[in-house]
Amino acid sequence: MRIGELAARTGVSVRALRYYEEQHLLTSHRSPSGQRQYPDSAVDRVQLIQQLYAAGLPSKSIADLLPCVVDDEATPELLERLSAEQERIDSRISDLMNARDRLGTVIAAATANWRTGERCRR
Repeated sequence: MRIGELAARTGVSVRALRYYEEQHLLTSHRSPSGQRQYPDSAVDRVQLIQQLYAAGLPSKSIADLLPCVVDDEATPELLERLSAEQERIDSRISDLMNARDRLGTVIAAATANWRTGERCRR
């Protein structure tokens, strides 16, 4: 498939796909006319890259991780780094859950005040 189709199927911009190639996260083959061609498996790879970026991993970590996903091989050092990333994500999730709970408390108090005609205090 061509780059435009991959972009449409994944919801990722053409520019981002080119960036992924520059970072060695994604590869393409060139047609005789020079157009990028991707295998169908590129859709899953781009989705994985997006998930890892959303989790806060930098492109260097993603580039190191992708061969593990494809080849099922990992070094002890890489596993250690990935475990540290997982711990960082777990911590971030905990922080976000706490923020959500606090926001829920504020919403509940504001809703109760609104129903009774009171104003929120600053």
